[in-house]
Amino acid sequence: MAQYSSARLDASFAALSDPTRRGVLEQLGRADASITDLADRFHMTLTGMKKHISLLEKAGFVTTEKAGRVRTCRLGHERMAEEVAWIENYRRLWDARFEALDQVVAELKQKEADNDAG
Repeated sequence: MAQYSSARLDASFAALSDPTRRGVLEQLGRADASITDLADRFHMTLTGMKKHISLLEKAGFVTTEKAGRVRTCRLGHERMAEEVAWIENYRRLWDARFEALDQVVAELKQKEADNDAG
């Protein structure tokens, strides 16, 4: 199995584990937004939204830029390639297991059909 940065994956999946943070990413996929706008949209305090944005920044999913008193958020440059590769390895593992199970079921059905015919 490929080597992955445990700390990187931990930060990524921690950031993605919260529905508000996933919603923020979805929103930023549509348009950049200030932390204040995001806090209003998600009905939370500015402090709470700053904590969410901080976790998303640490994972590389969001970048912020301050202009005057406004901090604007936008999607980061991280493309989630490592996370997708990690998930893909497990998807292939489960696919192989289900294929093996399908084979066992098919063999059992064939044996049952042979017994019924004989």
